[in-house]
Amino acid sequence: MRRRFVIEAVMVATYGQLLVPSRPVEYIIPYSTIMELYDMKDGPEPVMDDPDDDRHVKQKIGELIEFFAEPLNRKKIERALQVPWRESPPLLLNENVSFIVVHAIDNAQYGEMFDPIETEQILTAIKYQVPLLTDQLELQDRIIEAEVPVQVFDIEDFEYAVEVGTEIDWETSRDL
Repeated sequence: MRRRFVIEAVMVATYGQLLVPSRPVEYIIPYSTIMELYDMKDGPEPVMDDPDDDRHVKQKIGELIEFFAEPLNRKKIERALQVPWRESPPLLLNENVSFIVVHAIDNAQYGEMFDPIETEQILTAIKYQVPLLTDQLELQDRIIEAEVPVQVFDIEDFEYAVEVGTEIDWETSRDL
């Protein structure tokens, strides 16, 4: 059974271990985070502090952009973009990793505490009832503080999340 996580596209490019999980994984990616890849790749702002790491990550971002731009993948993504909250068919990266691109829409439900990208990730995690995977400790803290009914894992705990599973009692969590 594939483990499913909502994640920002840049996290996949930044953390190589996400592409070689011990079990099959499906990443649900809001489309807006794919669009951010272009700004990160070509923008003047470094993605990483170390110049060598920054070059490497920007190269990986370029490779991920190319993957999403492949004709078959692009066609699948374009179909998903026709209707809000439509998801693409799976985009297979390898035998253990696939992506689902979602045309997520920020409805400002969490707009006061979260930026539009974060809100889309949260709403996607709620809609598909899957955990959010991030490296942003501040985001994790704000999710907990706002009592958002989302299970969140730090990137550092990725293997743990894949191994033990990510099932959550969503009815109970809404009452927290």
